[in-house]
Amino acid sequence: MKKAESGLNTEQVSATELKELENQARQAVCEFLDMAKLKEGQILVTGCSTSEIAGSRIGSFSGKEIGEAVYRAIASECQKRGLFLAAQCCEHLNRALIMEEKAANAYGYEIVNVVPQLKAGGSFATAAWAGMEHPVAVEKIAAHGGIDIGDTLIGMHLKAVAVPVRIPTPQIGAAHVVCARVRPKFVGGIRACYDETLL
Repeated sequence: MKKAESGLNTEQVSATELKELENQARQAVCEFLDMAKLKEGQILVTGCSTSEIAGSRIGSFSGKEIGEAVYRAIASECQKRGLFLAAQCCEHLNRALIMEEKAANAYGYEIVNVVPQLKAGGSFATAAWAGMEHPVAVEKIAAHGGIDIGDTLIGMHLKAVAVPVRIPTPQIGAAHVVCARVRPKFVGGIRACYDETLL
């Protein structure tokens, strides 16, 4: 793909390519959710660089259709499992998050006023805004698990303590995929016993 001067991917991505990316995203999120065992009503934070998926440097080659394809796959799997999806915006919006209003209200997150765009928020967050029933933006959350597509740095939005989850799908397109779940903190000293089901 040829990089446009605007930093946007203006070339048409074929239906076959988009379907392949959507399938890769669906496979990755299913692998992660099967391993991480998030519970109904919990939050999955996802950061996604469509530039990296297309083989370019993050923030340099945003692809609207790619963002929409990846969003469709991840959102549908979250919906099936009763999870809330939080779509992380890019650094130009200080990595704010797009989520359903009912999720923000359920967790007591303060709603802020911003609408993501392709070059100020990113393609994935823009797709989330368009695809959610009642989308809102919040500045920070404490999610129960996360998928980072293209090294977008989602760690700031995970609860402590984050634990890496290795999935069989290491990439979506050309983008590196990193996943993490969380576990409760250990407290106590040498006499303490722990619940192994929470590890």
